Formats: sequence, structure tokens, C-alpha cells
Amino acid sequence: MTGAPAAGPTAPAPAGGPGRHVAPGGRARGRVRRPVAVALVCAGLLAVGGGAGGLLLAGGRAGISPRPLAQPARPPAGGVAAPARPVTAARVARPVSLSIPAIGVHTRLIRLGLTAQGTLQVPVSTTVAGWYTAGPRPGQPGPAVIAGHIDSRLGPGVFFRLRLLRPGDRVFIRRADGTMAVFGVYAEQSYAKDRFPTQRVYGPAPGAELRLITCGGTFDAATGSYLSNIVVYAAQIHGPAGHGLPGGPG
Repeated sequence: MTGAPAAGPTAPAPAGGPGRHVAPGGRARGRVRRPVAVALVCAGLLAVGGGAGGLLLAGGRAGISPRPLAQPARPPAGGVAAPARPVTAARVARPVSLSIPAIGVHTRLIRLGLTAQGTLQVPVSTTVAGWYTAGPRPGQPGPAVIAGHIDSRLGPGVFFRLRLLRPGDRVFIRRADGTMAVFGVYAEQSYAKDRFPTQRVYGPAPGAELRLITCGGTFDAATGSYLSNIVVYAAQIHGPAGHGLPGGPG
């Protein structure tokens, strides 16, 4: 898989100066640009539309705030795969579903590539999340990027409660070969679109990590857009007690 989305017009300039960029989880190379969250899912409240555009701006349901679940969902059953080593990273199967019991998320994962403009595609439905195929697969070294919508005219989207995740919450990725990778949340951040930390979110990571991204913050009715991105950071768990998590044991 090659290529990465072009940076959006409000994205910060990548480190290293013009013409030198780093793809998510990759090494610096000429004129390959990182995806920028502004170009992902921050078109505000979205409604599914027909045609190649896929998603159209819709009027607002601003002011609706997510509440914690009364009882978290049960974790998915199945064996947990060991973290991949760099020499075997290419053998990690593609992700097919995502479960986050703490916020009641269970969704299949669609593939997200590039638009004709070179930006990251967004899911065509607010009820599913998508995985950026030009980045690492979940379980490979580096940050795997998964994006989803926050809401629409019809109600909450798949990542409506994303900002309620807290350190220690678990994220489960089922893969095409039946294996499951488990990640532990270690941070949740909200970033203004014009201050999005591109390097921190998409830059290289020493181990297998996830970046879960949606919209958040204030909804601007004039532009039909949220003003911020919510980014959840998670690292693959190396053991039942959470060894390998930043700030955790081990």
C-alpha cells in the first residue's frame, strides 16, 4: 500500500519543511503527506447522501452531549494475538471489526483510501467506522488510524461517545484471520482544527498503537462544522495486566 492523503488547507506544516513529510507509522520520504484529521470527519453534522460525494452537510443537532452507558457492553470472545514484531509486521491480517465495550461500540471496519483530491475518505455511513489502509494495520508497529462520525440528523454516530473514553479502557480489533488485537486507552485529547498536532497523531510510534478520531468541541452552525477533533490514543496490550501501556506496568 502506498501513498498518503494530502494535508488539508488548515493543517499545520509538517516537520522538515516543504516537500518532506512522514506517512503514519512510516519513515520520511519525498512529498508523501500525512492525513489530517480536519479532512476526515469534521464536516460537522452529516447526513448520508447519494453519488460519489457520499456525505452531505446537514443542519444541526448541536448541543447534544453523550452520556456514559449505564452498563458497559461485554468484551468480544476469542483469543488475543501477541503483538507483532517488526520482522513479521507484514503478516498481520487486515482489521474487520472494532469493539469498545466502555462506550457500547461494535462496528465492522470499512476500508478508507484517498479521494481524488488526495484527502482521506470518510465512511459513507455514520454507523460504521473506517480504517486508513495506507497506514499500519492494527497490531503493526506504528499508529493505525480509525475514523468515524460523531452524529447526523438521524442521531448519534458510531463515535458519539468517543470522548468519554478514559485511560485503561479497552479497544478490541477483530482481524480477517480470526485473531484479535487488544489495545488500552492511554489518552484522550481535543484539538482545535487550526492547532491539530499532525506529528503527534500520525508520526511514527515505537510499538503498535491506535488513533481513534472523530469531531468534537463547539458546533458552528454558520459553517455546519465542529471546530475541533477528538483523538483517542491507545497502545496494544502486552499482557493481561496492561503491560506495555504508556504509564502502565512494565
